[in-house]
Amino acid sequence: MTFEEIYALVKERKEKMPEGKSTTELFKKGSHGIGKKLVEEAAESWMAARFEGKEALTLELSQTLYYVACMMAENGLTPEDVYAKL
Repeated sequence: MTFEEIYALVKERKEKMPEGKSTTELFKKGSHGIGKKLVEEAAESWMAARFEGKEALTLELSQTLYYVACMMAENGLTPEDVYAKL
């Protein structure tokens, strides 16, 4: 799955807010709740890189990217908006 596909999935979940999805509950908490998850996953990525190895790091980074996409969707940003700053 590409980042653009992750973003499209997250954006669809934000628009439809399907019941029973953890992403729906996260969007109900807004930027604050999403930010907490983003910080948590970033810290877990760091710890995985330091102590757990590539497999754990890969998982943690994938989760970090998911929450980056959630934060972007919550705040009306597109991948292109972010890419323009790279």
